[in-house]
Amino acid sequence: MMKLYNYFRSSTSYRTRIAMNLKGLDYDYIAVNLAQDKQLETAFKSINPQGLVPVLQTDDLLLYQSPAILEWLEETYTQNPLLPKDAAGRMQVRALSAMIGCDIHPLNNRRILQYLRNELTVGEDKVMVWCQHWMDEGFAALEKLLAADKSRGKFCYGDSPTFADCYLIPQVSSARRFKVDLTPYPNIVAIDEHCRSFKAFDDAGPSKQPDAPNI
Repeated sequence: MMKLYNYFRSSTSYRTRIAMNLKGLDYDYIAVNLAQDKQLETAFKSINPQGLVPVLQTDDLLLYQSPAILEWLEETYTQNPLLPKDAAGRMQVRALSAMIGCDIHPLNNRRILQYLRNELTVGEDKVMVWCQHWMDEGFAALEKLLAADKSRGKFCYGDSPTFADCYLIPQVSSARRFKVDLTPYPNIVAIDEHCRSFKAFDDAGPSKQPDAPNI
C-alpha cells in the first residue's frame, strides 16, 4: 500500500488527499507535524531533502511536489479522470489549478508566514492582512474566470471534479482560517459547498485526519 507523508492542515497535502480519494485509492497516512518542524528533521529530509509535504511513497518510487503527484496519479490510475479529454479543457483545468497552486497558495504557506513573523518581525495583524490581500487578489481573478465559463457545471470546470477542484477547496479552507471575506466570490463559495457534499472531499478535510487536534 502507498504511504502519504502529510499534515492535516497542509493545503498541498489536502489537495493530494482529495485526488487520491476521488481515484478510490487506499494509502497509509503518515503524519509529519509541521507545527513541531518535524519536516526539517534528518529523518524526513532523508525522504525529501526539500523538507516539504506531501510525499507519496510507492513500492519503488518517492513522489514529491503535489502538482507532479497529481499528474502521476492521473497517468497511473486512469479511473475517475481528473483532467478533461480534450487539450483545451486540460489546459483550462491546469491554468485554474496553477492560479491557486502557484499564485495564491505559496504566499500564505506556513514557511513564508513564519519568515514574516520570525525573521522580519511582522506583527500578527499585518501577517493576516498579507494573507487576505493575496487571497483576495487571486480569488477576484478566479471568480471572473468561473463566472465567464457559461458551459461550466457545479465544479470549476464541466460537470465532474478535476484538478482545479482539488486545488480550490483547500484554498477556501485556508481563506476561512485567515478570515477572508468570501462574499464577493459567489461562484467559488458555491463550488466549495458542492464539492464538500461529496465523501471524497469531506473525508480529505483537515478535521477528519488522524493528526488533527481534538478541539
